[in-house]
Amino acid sequence: MSKSTDDFRRAGHEIVDWIADYLDNPRKFPVLPDMQPGDLTKRLPSSAPAKGECLDAILSDFHKLVVPAVTHWNHPRFMAYFPSSSSPPGVLGEMLSAALNTNAIVWKSSPANTEMEGVTLSWLRQWLGLPEGFFGIIYDTASVAVVHAIAAAREMADPEVRTKGGTRSLTLYASEHAHSSIEKGAIAVGIGQENVRKIGTDSEFRMKPGLLREAIEADRQAGKKPFCVVATVGTTSAGSVDPVIPIAEVAEEYGLWLHVDAAYAGPAAILPERRWILEGAERAHSLVTNPHKWLLTPSDLSAFYTRRPEILRRAFTLVPEYLRTSQDSVATNLMDYSLAMGRRFRSLKLWFVMRYYGWEGVAGILRRDIAFGERIAKAVDADPRFERVAPVHFSLVCFRYKGSDEENRTLLDRVNATGKAFLSHTVLNGRYVIRFAIGNFNTTQQDIDEIWDLICQSAP
Repeated sequence: MSKSTDDFRRAGHEIVDWIADYLDNPRKFPVLPDMQPGDLTKRLPSSAPAKGECLDAILSDFHKLVVPAVTHWNHPRFMAYFPSSSSPPGVLGEMLSAALNTNAIVWKSSPANTEMEGVTLSWLRQWLGLPEGFFGIIYDTASVAVVHAIAAAREMADPEVRTKGGTRSLTLYASEHAHSSIEKGAIAVGIGQENVRKIGTDSEFRMKPGLLREAIEADRQAGKKPFCVVATVGTTSAGSVDPVIPIAEVAEEYGLWLHVDAAYAGPAAILPERRWILEGAERAHSLVTNPHKWLLTPSDLSAFYTRRPEILRRAFTLVPEYLRTSQDSVATNLMDYSLAMGRRFRSLKLWFVMRYYGWEGVAGILRRDIAFGERIAKAVDADPRFERVAPVHFSLVCFRYKGSDEENRTLLDRVNATGKAFLSHTVLNGRYVIRFAIGNFNTTQQDIDEIWDLICQSAP
């Protein structure tokens, strides 16, 4: 055994023990670090060492310097943004993926990576109730997935743009509460922000199909070419669910590509009682959901499905001679469906998670989180100092103190400054709103109740 292997084995055992302790007792760490921008940079050397250092010294600095500067996304009291829950089996899968270090460019470059991705996403598709005809592929994030959806939509609307360029006449439609990645995706593929139409919403922050139709008609009359619409299932700000069926009807009437952004809320469709959120999604051209948000999987892993894989492939395939193989006519080469050529073995960690917990285990955790959300919603409704400002379909609760925006901003700052919890904010109907987003696999009812008590104590 070489010295480097011996060092790895010894440090590996130490790291696994630390990870196990961390996942078992993360509450010993503050959710937010007490530091200012640049603090860690000042404590780190300005250049890399000329000679290699021992792993003991590196691990010592990890514990002494890095961990105190971490915002603990995997903490049971991390309630900001959207959930990010990395479970023990997912961590193990990630470790093995790093060790194998495969690259699924073409099937031959990693058969296990390629075929495991197809099988695992088929399992997830079945859990979500999506039709068998949907082709699945893994990207890193939903932001990258939407770039692929928009590019495929562009390919369907104007196939010549791949070679000739020019997309200024194409127009894209999404709710005014859709994720900013929709606009970024339009920028990335050359559609331009000016050609993204933000459609108005109802009192529950859902896109109005009537306004969608009006916007499409106005663009057609102006000589534009509507080509894509995005329906959101679980908006970032409020967790609202756009009416997919009537949006699909409009998309079909005008020949638009329909993309469903279910990055956050999609996993809830695993539950029979929440299956309604994806009603109509079988009519979509593409859909994305993120297991790294609410499905116990380490970041990053975004599951993208399309029922028109041939268009996605047409938009992205470009095969250099050195990657041509004798299996190309019968094998799936994932690089043909992706902007990225290199592909990590991401499916391995999802495979670990789905096998370890099974449908029953995952469903139990989702139901628990939704029940926690309902518990906080009831607490908000029962306290005359607070008001709930959006329906609670999942485990996201949006509320505010019945005061000024500045008082709500101060309240949130007070809570986060304690290090005992981390919540975030948004703006709805022009008012500052606090978001309480539940979803860590370690979160307990005691965590939920103590955070609410902290909010109440911190109120003006």
